[in-house]
Amino acid sequence: MADIKYYDVILKPVVTEKSMNAMAEKKYTFLVHPTANKSQIKEAVEKMFDGVKVARVNTMNQQGKTKRRGNVYGKTAKTKKAIVQLTADSKDIEIFEGL
Repeated sequence: MADIKYYDVILKPVVTEKSMNAMAEKKYTFLVHPTANKSQIKEAVEKMFDGVKVARVNTMNQQGKTKRRGNVYGKTAKTKKAIVQLTADSKDIEIFEGL
């Protein structure tokens, strides 16, 4: 298996009502690479955003949903989400500003 670089770990931010409310507590939610572990996610967030210090990372795997098209059943892709908790003295992440 290929080595994952830090810029390949974070795929996109999750923008939902629940994740927006968690930003008041300095918790940010991202979709991440399915094989990335917590230390890789922490390293990626700290390298991609200046002045950010990560306190902890919680991850969850989401299985694909079963979908039907006509008489054929299939599954959507599985995903992995990471909730990143920043330290109290850390700067905020700029991509979420103004949302």
